[in-house]
Amino acid sequence: MEPIKKHVNQWRPYIHEAMNSKIDELEMLGYERPTKKELWECLEAKVWRKEKEKTLHQVVQDVLHLKDAIYMSYLTVEAQKQDDNLMESIQALTNKQGKGQ
Repeated sequence: MEPIKKHVNQWRPYIHEAMNSKIDELEMLGYERPTKKELWECLEAKVWRKEKEKTLHQVVQDVLHLKDAIYMSYLTVEAQKQDDNLMESIQALTNKQGKGQ
């Protein structure tokens, strides 16, 4: 019998303990307030971006073996995206105010 493969999102309700374990590990490594949402988004963007059909044990293994450097890289890129979006918003507001005067 071949193992059942599903889209990783379908396995999410079954892996709370693995997610909690990884969050605890990240906290012990000094990351402040890692969340399940951030962790899941990191896995989707960095680990599962090409292969989204996996077995349950593969998903759990991916969570538990996620390197903190990959998580840090993901957080850094996301922070830069937010900064860029903030700067674009500020520039748009500044341009609007400059034209209105």
